[in-house]
Amino acid sequence: MKIDAAALPRTAALAERLAELHDIACAAGLLGWDREANMPPGGQEGRIAQMGTMSRLLHRMTTDDAVGALIEDAATELAGRPADDPAVALVRVTRRHYDDARCLPDDFVRRRADVSGRAHPAWVKARAEDDFGAFAPHLEAVVDLNRELAELYGYADDPYDAVLDRFEEGATTAEVRGLFDALQATLVPIAAAIRESGRAIDDRMLHRHYPVPDQQAYARELAQSVGYDLERGHIGTAVHPFAASFGRGDCRITTRWYPDFVGASLFGTLHECGHAMYEQGTDPAYARGPLGRGASSGVHESQSRLMENIVGRSRGFWEARFGGLQAAFPAALGDTDADGFYRAVNKVSGTPIRVESDELTYNLHIVLRFELEQALLAGDLAVRDLAGAWNDRMAALLGIVPPSNREGVLQDVHWTRPSFGYFPTYALGNLIAAQLYEAAVAADPTVATDLQAGSPAALWSWLGEHVHQHGKRFKPAELVERATGSPLSVDAFVRYARAKFSDVYDLEL
Repeated sequence: MKIDAAALPRTAALAERLAELHDIACAAGLLGWDREANMPPGGQEGRIAQMGTMSRLLHRMTTDDAVGALIEDAATELAGRPADDPAVALVRVTRRHYDDARCLPDDFVRRRADVSGRAHPAWVKARAEDDFGAFAPHLEAVVDLNRELAELYGYADDPYDAVLDRFEEGATTAEVRGLFDALQATLVPIAAAIRESGRAIDDRMLHRHYPVPDQQAYARELAQSVGYDLERGHIGTAVHPFAASFGRGDCRITTRWYPDFVGASLFGTLHECGHAMYEQGTDPAYARGPLGRGASSGVHESQSRLMENIVGRSRGFWEARFGGLQAAFPAALGDTDADGFYRAVNKVSGTPIRVESDELTYNLHIVLRFELEQALLAGDLAVRDLAGAWNDRMAALLGIVPPSNREGVLQDVHWTRPSFGYFPTYALGNLIAAQLYEAAVAADPTVATDLQAGSPAALWSWLGEHVHQHGKRFKPAELVERATGSPLSVDAFVRYARAKFSDVYDLEL
């Protein structure tokens, strides 16, 4: 972030140090990107050592007493300025990161990097071989790290509060549980009404043969059509899709390709585009500093879910694009029209796979993980019993049992690292997305009419002004209320879901 050194010399000195730390963090992040997208299998041991060394060095530099002194000097210099002043926000965000990092001893950082480095390839292998037992010892180490992390950060009421707050600043376990309970109370009956209606949707066309090279070519066209800047982006391949940002000029995504299922690449690409386009849209003045990132994990997920679902699964989106998709895959889609495809990609199917689930049941996948993480952290559930508990809760919440651990407890990459508290932000992202979309339409009706014609440009312009440009300038709850005029609730998502699935299934829900 650029600060006028003549007017604010102490704040400028802090910003200069933060720019250096940002550069080093990006270099360390590239090691992780390369490991998942490009690195040959033989590089695992060396990469574990490299990433561990970088983590320790960055931690030492971030927690240096000199950084603390710079923070306090800048805070003194900025005394009296409003809280929403970008320079004041820079100090607030930096102090939070600094205090959090100071809670973690160097030995913990070393062990965290080592455990995560070994857990990731073990998970990849265990998932491929459907062998939860092989991954369980690694997961036990990850759970232990999460417990240790909660104690190091500290908490007032619930140990889960400590880990949740790292991803969604200010959120509490009790608040999230209340939102999730309200969401379930409405969505479960809607899903039940759809099932009981007997209305069937044919989605077999999604599971025909789709040559991977053709999928990759179409994904590039699709990404560019929604506004993803490939001059500042890249589309790679990974077992579990993700986005990685190394500055607003280098925001990369990955997806996965199945020759017999096109939905994964289409909606994986759109989802990760939402993440990347958020950071491509941050204020250039915040470059090389902590403000140039998303406000929180939940706000970040709101942008990916907006692009994947509210945009990418809308009727108008595919009425405008289906001809091009059909031309790219004539053998698979020659007997299908835009209406049939729209309904197929919105089918309430009850899949055991979170990233392939429909909008109604997706949130129930998150509730499952939210509950299991709390039980693991509290010691109420042992890792050895996790696969069974997973299947039992999925049967209760979604009415299905995964046919294998690969499609159950082993499906997500997140538990290869101590990141408990992240999963709830996916469902929070759904709620934020709907509330932002409703506010955007109320402020500018062309958002809806343009989307009906297949263009998300007006929506993304509104989001750029009210969300993207601000980066981390505002706390997540504050950002949502500033953009929408109301605190976060389930109401907008429920209205959206009722309208959407009433259309898809020709029902009054």
